[in-house]
Amino acid sequence: RLAGSSTIPCCVVGFPLGACTTKSKAFETQVAIEDGAKEIDMVLNIGALKSGNYVLVHDDIATVVSTAAAHPVKVILETVFLTDEEKIAASFIAAEAGAAFVKTCTGYSGGGASVMDVALMKKAVRYKGNVQVKASAGIKSLNACLEMLEAGADRIGTSSGVAIMKDAETVPNESHRSDN
Repeated sequence: RLAGSSTIPCCVVGFPLGACTTKSKAFETQVAIEDGAKEIDMVLNIGALKSGNYVLVHDDIATVVSTAAAHPVKVILETVFLTDEEKIAASFIAAEAGAAFVKTCTGYSGGGASVMDVALMKKAVRYKGNVQVKASAGIKSLNACLEMLEAGADRIGTSSGVAIMKDAETVPNESHRSDN
C-alpha cells in the first residue's frame, strides 16, 4: 500500500534496549530490508556504552550499517539513560561507525527529546558533515517541533503530526508553514 507514496518504510532493530547480539541485529536488518524497509533504526547497546566498551558499541553499529548497505541507519541513543558525556561518546561513535543519523530516543523507556540533548548531539557529530540528528519522543506541539529544529534537529519523530500541522495552520508567520 505504500508503493508510489512518499512514505519511507522503516524498521527498528535491537528494540528496546539494544542488548541483543550484533549478529541478531544484522539478521533483523537483513530481513527488514528484504521485506521492504528503506531505513533502519537501531537501538544502541546501552549496557556496552555505559560499561565503557566502546569497541563493541562501534562494531555493533558498523555491522548494522554494513548490512544495511545503501539504506540509512539511525542510531537511537535512549538519552534518558545517558549522562551528557555518554551522549557525546555515543554520538561520536555512531558517526565514526557510518550512521546517517543519531536519534534521541524511542519513547518506550520514558522521557523524550530535549532541546539540550539535540544541541549536544548536533555538536558531537557536526565535524563529520553528513551525520544528521533526529529528535524523537515527546514532541507534541508546533512550538516543541520548532525548538528542536532550532537546536539542530534535521528530522522530527512524533506521533502528534496531525496536531502539529493544525497548530501550523494558525501561525501567522508563513515561514513556518509546511508548504514553504
